[in-house]
Amino acid sequence: MKGAGVPSRQSVRSNIERILHCARSEKHPPLIIHVRNSGEVSDPDEPNTPGWHLVFPPLPHEPVIDKRKNNAFDGTNLGELIHPTAEVIVVGMQSEYCIRATCSAALARGNEVILIRGAHATFDRVEIWNGGAVTKAHVLERQVEAELDDAGVSLLDMEEVPQLFKDR
Repeated sequence: MKGAGVPSRQSVRSNIERILHCARSEKHPPLIIHVRNSGEVSDPDEPNTPGWHLVFPPLPHEPVIDKRKNNAFDGTNLGELIHPTAEVIVVGMQSEYCIRATCSAALARGNEVILIRGAHATFDRVEIWNGGAVTKAHVLERQVEAELDDAGVSLLDMEEVPQLFKDR
């Protein structure tokens, strides 16, 4: 989430930090799985470069999945860690790529999927095919939320997070 191009980076970072705190504070915390994108050589997220490291360090018992595709289930062992009927809460980057693909794949597996508004983000997108017009990040984020809502993903607001992990 570093980088000047993500307009909501500060609020999304704070929200994800709050979600992690709420989850980790529970008597019986949920399984928290960190997913890290592993880019190609010279990509900003090339393995073992500053852009590859996770923003929030995992605790020793929290698995880290390295992925090379938008869908975090594709080519990883994520499906082995998450039971096909488990509830999956998704946060992070990048709304119209990794978030959309991973939520869609989890739904296809039979998972109940929750996406938290304000805890996923993307960049403003320059539409080369449309004369260089810019689609603002918040518009893209809302479009993805609407699409995923229609597909069956449950959308929650940050105000609902404190109760999200209670008595589960």
